[in-house]
Amino acid sequence: MNERIKELAKQVAKEEGWGVEVWQTTFTENFAKLIVRECAKIVEGSSLPDAYSEPCLELIADDIKEHFGVE
Repeated sequence: MNERIKELAKQVAKEEGWGVEVWQTTFTENFAKLIVRECAKIVEGSSLPDAYSEPCLELIADDIKEHFGVE
């Protein structure tokens, strides 16, 4: 699991009073990846008012996925 996702999971576990081990499962990792992919899809589906918008949005979506270690 990407370090940033682990940090976010630990933060939620601490706030909720849960043990960190609850978040260190395959389920949680896959769930987080799905969330990141959904966020990237939102960016990819957006539009900017110029001819360069599509390539720019694809780059932004790729940056989001790379930041969280999601392909």
